[in-house]
Amino acid sequence: MADTSSDTVDFGFTTIDRAEKSARVREVFNSVARRYDIMNDLMSLGVHRLWKRDFVTMMDPRPNRTLLDLAGGTGDISFQWRRRGGGPVLLTDINEQMLGVGRGRAEMRGAIDGISFAVTDAEALPLPDRAVDRVSIAFGLRNCTNKDRVLTEARRVLKPGGRFFCLEFSKLQVAVAAPLYEWWSFAALPAIGARVAGDRESYQYLAESIRMFPDQETLAGMMRQAGFARISVRNLTGGIAAIHAGWRL
Repeated sequence: MADTSSDTVDFGFTTIDRAEKSARVREVFNSVARRYDIMNDLMSLGVHRLWKRDFVTMMDPRPNRTLLDLAGGTGDISFQWRRRGGGPVLLTDINEQMLGVGRGRAEMRGAIDGISFAVTDAEALPLPDRAVDRVSIAFGLRNCTNKDRVLTEARRVLKPGGRFFCLEFSKLQVAVAAPLYEWWSFAALPAIGARVAGDRESYQYLAESIRMFPDQETLAGMMRQAGFARISVRNLTGGIAAIHAGWRL
């Protein structure tokens, strides 16, 4: 389990006071909110769309199942869940601007039916115990200050028999591709971010945050520590990303 007793925490490759991280992350996403989909396309070369499709398939949407979408940002997971027959969704994000983009997209698509929105910290969910059937977080956990707390809260609000799903950038499993991946992450991506979005620093942080995120086995261990059972890990595109899933039994 990660050490949460320290007064410091990583912000990419920089160490900062724990109390500062939420505000620093909020600044990053305030900056990229309007270009968030472009950001994901750049970071994954568009493959994130396939990853998200597989992610929602694993979640097994059904009309009688409710979803809590943590760090839901611009709404991709919630929209797919509803479109594929899932029940009501609570789409949440700690960043009001990101959530505003998601609401705007829902209204523009005529897809707002069945989706509620809330500015919510994933580390302190304003929900009762055993409230939902599914909890998802896609490309959001690495930006949370206390990841263990997020996992504990996710389990708390799940009904017995409910499942937690995390889609996140992870540790590359194909060694021969590592030099190219490093170049893309730390040279190409920040340069493209500067050119396309006028924001090199935010894209530099996002690349660094991927490297600082726990690898596949470490995250699985954190989920076990939080009380999840029957944990599975599915690597995507050679481990560039991974889907972690666990049950509340």
